[in-house]
Amino acid sequence: MSKVVYEGWMVRYGRRKIGRSFIHMRYFVLENRLLAYYKRKPQDSQVPIKTLLIDGNYRVEDRGLKTHHGHMLYVLSVYNKKEKYHRITMAAFNIQEVLIWKEKIESVIDQHQEPQIANGNKYVSFEYKSGMDNGRTASSSDHECQFSAQEDEVGAPSSLLRRTTIGNGPPDSIFDWTQECDSELANHNANNQAFSGKHWRLLQCQNGLRIFEELVEVDYLPRSCSRAMKAVGVVEATCEEIFGLVMSMDGTRFEWDCSFQYGSLVEEVDGHTAILYHRLQLDWFPLFVWPRDLCYVRYWRRNDDGSYVVLFRSREHENCGQQPGYVRAHVESGGFNISPLKSRNGKPRTQVQHLMQVDLKGWGVGYVSSFQQHCLLQMLNSVAGLREWFAQIDERGAPPRIPVMVNMASSSVSSVKTQKIDELSVPPGPSLDQTNAASRNSVMMDEYSDEDEEQMPEAEQEACPTKSDNDAKRTAPKEEPFEKIDLSCFSGNLRHDDRENSRDCWRISDGNNFRVRSKHFCFNKTKIPAGKHLMDLVAVDWFKDTKRMDHVARHHGCAAQVASEKGLFSLVFNVQVPGSTHYSMVFYFVTRELVPGSLLYRFVEGDDEFRNSRLKLIPSVPKGSWIVRQSVGSTPCLLGKAVDCNYIRGPKYLEVDIDIGSSTVANGVLGLVIGVITTLVVDMAFLVQANTTDELPERLIGAVRVSHIELSSAIVPKLDADPSRLY
Repeated sequence: MSKVVYEGWMVRYGRRKIGRSFIHMRYFVLENRLLAYYKRKPQDSQVPIKTLLIDGNYRVEDRGLKTHHGHMLYVLSVYNKKEKYHRITMAAFNIQEVLIWKEKIESVIDQHQEPQIANGNKYVSFEYKSGMDNGRTASSSDHECQFSAQEDEVGAPSSLLRRTTIGNGPPDSIFDWTQECDSELANHNANNQAFSGKHWRLLQCQNGLRIFEELVEVDYLPRSCSRAMKAVGVVEATCEEIFGLVMSMDGTRFEWDCSFQYGSLVEEVDGHTAILYHRLQLDWFPLFVWPRDLCYVRYWRRNDDGSYVVLFRSREHENCGQQPGYVRAHVESGGFNISPLKSRNGKPRTQVQHLMQVDLKGWGVGYVSSFQQHCLLQMLNSVAGLREWFAQIDERGAPPRIPVMVNMASSSVSSVKTQKIDELSVPPGPSLDQTNAASRNSVMMDEYSDEDEEQMPEAEQEACPTKSDNDAKRTAPKEEPFEKIDLSCFSGNLRHDDRENSRDCWRISDGNNFRVRSKHFCFNKTKIPAGKHLMDLVAVDWFKDTKRMDHVARHHGCAAQVASEKGLFSLVFNVQVPGSTHYSMVFYFVTRELVPGSLLYRFVEGDDEFRNSRLKLIPSVPKGSWIVRQSVGSTPCLLGKAVDCNYIRGPKYLEVDIDIGSSTVANGVLGLVIGVITTLVVDMAFLVQANTTDELPERLIGAVRVSHIELSSAIVPKLDADPSRLY
């Protein structure tokens, strides 16, 4: 039996014939001469989905960064030089795993050099190091080498080159400030100070950072454009961890970058170059100064010394025109230089340099120097934010996301009609929950499919332009419409109102505002937006009485009874609030039927011990005082272990009575909440916890938002003594 060199879960990345990308989690196994992947971890003599018989003709291509529904993936392609259609494309959510696999596969290829030489084909291990001619540090993602053309020629020499990198290098418009130019280039551009070697002076020390300012004459700069400034700090984390955080534009960025308001992907040029849209959060007299936004090219590479370089430069794009209410700033030069340092006390250490040179544009900006410096320092302080974020966070496994941008046509200020179109197409400044939820239109089921669907040949994927999700949706077959439940026959005494600022009412909360366990939670602890609910919330009752109200499904004419008459199944959650006057908020979730064998079916038909171990609540307070939001939190809670739950199983319903007063801690939080309940907006999501791979991913039973509830609107219910006659 062949020796296993390396194995583990990776992402299988590809593109279907309709042009839409897909990802599947697969188990990859690398042996001495074989690379294979399976649907699950192989046992006994399980047959792999696909294999590659590795010899000295194989190449490992670093395809850089790709995005799939906002998820960032680092992609490798392993293929045979003589049979390019025979290849495997694999990816990972973090660059560390990709680097390990790249090293392991290259080591296996190196072992087969001797057979190549014996056959008369001298095999040369080669990795192109762009910039060797101009003194730059060798990079694993720069231009193709001068010998790459020989590889594609039929009559190429017998000496084969194992090219391990691809990439077109940085765009010509981007200046690499991390490298010193050679004397010839400096002399050639003697009159252009933007391309000469930079000299810096220490301006100040702030938040544990050294802030430097470039020493140049500023006559050639616009009045609104500042000198280049950079912040230098040390972060106790690996280069890969910092790089992954810097590249992300999900809700995590709010926790370390105080100048970030919103960001999204406009266009993916290649694996190392992308065009991004970025809104700045600059709190300098916001009543008088218009907000700024950016459209810029971002290029990244990994150097051979393990450091990472991320470069910025503004540019125009047809799908990212001027936005109403924003001034388009211009990045002259910017980015991050992330370099490893020697570890100390067993902890990794990394030097992070963040440089920005920005023309903030706008009328009168060049005459207010304090505005320039304030905005630049706010952006540069993100290095201190990175340091504190890593110092306080233990779990760093969640894959970062970049929300994909909708098409943004250039607007004409004079045209009211065009301006309205732009206002509709521009995504509003999202809340943290919305950003964490990312794209609501994302279809995540591709990630969890057990089937390898028919796809475009991988060699053709490079030549085929990437389709956007919207374009792919136009070509994809439409789903069959399903018969919806008529909600007009259900009612509760608490009013249903979908308007944003309504009071004393409820509405359905978007499932994507909640994060639940993914299909692969058992392997990498990742969570995903919850998506569509399993059941429909049809009504909410708000009751009060002098005693605790149990088994409220006895209430004559309640939604559970109406559903039973129509042959529907109901799940009733009765949240009991103790006090001198007892209150109950009752949520009625309805579905046509339960799927036999499903996790929800097992919960309904199971015993109380199983129910207590699985029923989960995810709370959230989008609007309310800081102390209430901190007290309630947003951590999922197993209700059966935190408070007493009583389960009443009827012929066509299951009621769960949740006694908040049974827990001292919950009762204390409730005492804080009940006094200010009219000022609060509260989200609640109910679900059954999934513990095994067969049960994952988790799905919400349903979610509700209650807004500014008035205690006086509760009514005293009339509960039937014998509810069985109504079912």
